[in-house]
Formats: sequence, C-alpha cells, structure tokens
Amino acid sequence: MKPDKSCDKTNNGLSRRSFLALGAATVATTLFPSYVTASLEEMKVPERSLYFYNIHTDEKLKTVYWQDNAYIPDSLAEINFILRDYRTGGIKDIDTKLLDLLYVINKKMKARQPFHVMSGYRSPETNAMLRKTSRGVGSNSFHIYGMAVDIKVPGRSIESLRNIATKLKAGGVGYYPRSNFVHVDIGSVRYW
Repeated sequence: MKPDKSCDKTNNGLSRRSFLALGAATVATTLFPSYVTASLEEMKVPERSLYFYNIHTDEKLKTVYWQDNAYIPDSLAEINFILRDYRTGGIKDIDTKLLDLLYVINKKMKARQPFHVMSGYRSPETNAMLRKTSRGVGSNSFHIYGMAVDIKVPGRSIESLRNIATKLKAGGVGYYPRSNFVHVDIGSVRYW
C-alpha cells in the first residue's frame, strides 16, 4: 500500500512547506516595527503617496495610496499593476506594510525621483527560473507574496538607501552593489 500524500498539499494547492513559510511571513508582518509606525505617526500627513518607475516596462506611476486614514483601493490596484511580474504578467496584491515602509524610506531620503523598480511581485514560476539562473534567490522569496521589492533611487547612492532601510529595522535589507539595487521586504529583520 502506498502512503497517502494528500496531506502534502493544502486545499489551495500550496505545499506544506510553502504554507508554513507563508504563515511565518504573515506572523512577521503582523509585528510591523514600531520604527515605521512611529515615523508614520510622527509625520502626521493627511495622505501618503508613492512614485514608481518600472525599468522593464518603462511605466511610471505617481499616486496617493492612503488618504483620510484609509488605503485607496484604485491606487492599490495601480500599484499592484506596475509592480507586476513583467515576465508573466502576473499581478499580486502588494502588502500595504511594504508600501508604508517605502513611503517612510522615501521621506527619510527626501527623494523627489521615483523608486526605480527592478523586481516587485514575482510569480512562483519566475522565481523558480531565477533560482536556476541567479545566485541569492530564495525558494520562498518574499517577492512571491507581494512583500518585497528591489529598488534604487536616481541621484541617491544605494548605500544611503540601504542605511535608511536598515535603521528602520522593518524587515530584510539586501545590498547588491554590483547590480546597483537594494532589496527591502517586510519579513524578519535581517541584512545581507
């Protein structure tokens, strides 16, 4: 008799390992660092906006995504679209905690230029392909869950971007000087 492997998959098709990783990521994001929350409260702004440039699609988006103490669904949909997996066209909801982190980073950098996006959401297929062709791509990357972005800001050094992101202690910060970008995510606090 063959062992029953039906318990290796959850009802929505995720493997047990992916399900547990997603659960850990969810727990990590519920503990959103007080540094970011305090920065948002300290700013006391009536609205929050972000400015993106997707280097792969040549698209720009400048949008107010939070106003009157609420996230704006249409703006979130536009952000989800510009941060889509450009290889597959796949779209995923980008975690609003990541957007708030980017907002705080932008304000602390006093940047007027858009975030240049190298990678936002990645489909599992794209992530698997990148794991085969690139070093440093995690099998359960936060990109898959809409909880990570790889960015740079024109006119600002990636060192200063990294330094601001690490001081916020809001998640993972990866520094890639050869590729000229910084990875930020809202997982556990860690640096590489």
